[in-house]
Order: sequence, then structure tokens, then C-alpha cells
Amino acid sequence: MTLRADHVAGAFFICVGLLIIALSGDLPTGTLSLPGSGFMPKIVAVLTIFFGLVLTLRASESRVFATVAWSDAKHAALVVAITALGAAAYEWLGFLTTNVLLIFTLLVVIERRKLLPAATYSVGIVVVTYVLFVHLLKTPLQTGPFGF
Repeated sequence: MTLRADHVAGAFFICVGLLIIALSGDLPTGTLSLPGSGFMPKIVAVLTIFFGLVLTLRASESRVFATVAWSDAKHAALVVAITALGAAAYEWLGFLTTNVLLIFTLLVVIERRKLLPAATYSVGIVVVTYVLFVHLLKTPLQTGPFGF
């Protein structure tokens, strides 16, 4: 059997799904009418495993893994690093500050957009998201040292 790119990607997603199930195992699932805090992670994990299996089963349509170009690896690593920093700063800086900085940094550093449009877009997206979650869905979000 020839190892193909989708074999590797599918196996990765299956492992991520299993990891999510393992890490969220102690959270209560609840019932369909009254879901607990573990309900959503388990649904996401099962869907991730399912689509990983589909990807693996259809791998014959993808390129051979040995021929995959890794020229974009630096770009991908930079995206992962910036996003990891954002995740690490979330509790300390809060939702608004962290996400504005995260989106702005991704747009300026990765996408090489101009500063003013990137700032406008970052603030706009985060404010719309904040209003949606806090006011419409009544979901509390992490506040930072500035009170927002």
C-alpha cells in the first residue's frame, strides 16, 4: 500500500478526535434535552473522527505523501505559533484584547495587509462577535485587566 497525504491527514484527525474524547471524558454529557458541558466536545470529537475516517478511506484520490511539497511549512508554523500565543494570552488579556491582537497580527504578519484596514477589520469582527455572544446569546466571555 502506498502512503498518501490523506492517509496521514485522516490519521491525524482521528487521533485528535480520540484525544478530545480522552480529555473531555470527566465532563458530564447530560441528556439530549439538557446537555452537559461535555456534550459539545464529544460531538465535535465524534465528527472529527468520522471525517478523519472518510478522508482516510478516500485517500487513493490524494497525492503520494512522499511527493508533498513542504514549501509552505514555515507559513503554517508561523500561523500555529501566533495562534498558540493568542490562546496562551486569552485568560490574561481577555476576549476582546486577545482576539483583536490575534486577528490583527495574522492579517499584518501572515497576510501582509495594510495596518489601517487590518485594524478596522480586526476590531469590527471582534465587536460583532462580542455583541453576538454577550448580548444575544447571554454568554459571559473572559474579561481582561482593562475590564473588557
